[in-house]
Amino acid sequence: MTRERQELRRATAADAPAVRHLTRLAYARWVPVIGREPKPMTADYADAVRRHRIDLLYLDGGLAGVVETAARPDYLLIENVAVSPSFQGRGLGRRLIAHAEHLAAELGYGEIRLYTNKLFAENLRLYDRLGYRVDREEAFGGGHLVHMSKPIPAHARRAGSDAR
Repeated sequence: MTRERQELRRATAADAPAVRHLTRLAYARWVPVIGREPKPMTADYADAVRRHRIDLLYLDGGLAGVVETAARPDYLLIENVAVSPSFQGRGLGRRLIAHAEHLAAELGYGEIRLYTNKLFAENLRLYDRLGYRVDREEAFGGGHLVHMSKPIPAHARRAGSDAR
């Protein structure tokens, strides 16, 4: 059995079309569930690459997944996690979320947050297994968003971080 070569790197402006393409592929399965394109399918990734941090996960040279995070004053927000359908089922979503949690710790945050559509039951189960708790629900686009958070342990945080 050969081991896959993995690379995780930060996106640049030139990566915006690839991020958009992968995200559209990853979220396409949810369109029939909610009756519209989920928010990540309609995002402006040229703008997102400028305003947020987007990290790209490559397996054997192919783009397998992305995680987009946005710094907030008191927490790090996971704006988007997407894994290409051809790479799903390999734990890459968990790996990307763990990467975002590591970033939050490096930046000195005590909390990381995310949100998902209430009808994305599979995602809600994953986030629950990863230790995220439901904070609130809100109406959005004819459905409901579930806002979740997870504390970042003090021992994991970089003390007095000036990286923010």
